[in-house]
Amino acid sequence: MKAERARLLRLQRLERVRAIAKQAAASEAAQAEGTLAQLVALALRSQQLASDYAARSEARDGAALQHLSRFAGGLQGISENTANDAARARQLADTKLELLAAAERRRAAVETRADKQARSIGKRETPPAIGTRRGFGTGLE
Repeated sequence: MKAERARLLRLQRLERVRAIAKQAAASEAAQAEGTLAQLVALALRSQQLASDYAARSEARDGAALQHLSRFAGGLQGISENTANDAARARQLADTKLELLAAAERRRAAVETRADKQARSIGKRETPPAIGTRRGFGTGLE
């Protein structure tokens, strides 16, 4: 009985550790999702700026046109880099969410084992129910 109680306490401690690990994974996943949202917004904005500058046609001379073209090309490069960063951030966020799900599964498995152990201990400690005494006769009397 003592060993069973020690096992239950160990399982409960393990469950608390797994819950803390799950919270850490949830925090990392939330941070990755926040970074992803910022990078997606930045990628959209830089793409919009690049397309706006590429569509301009108000150059007064060849030098202004060349300058505008270089500037639009630079913005396009920035836009592509930001889109690539957003794609990497999406992969990282997906990985963090998978790690969060795995942490929850590990915590839930330990919780299930601890509950099972507690029920097992509870069944052994509960004294058997004493029923009513059996009467003599057939019950029709």
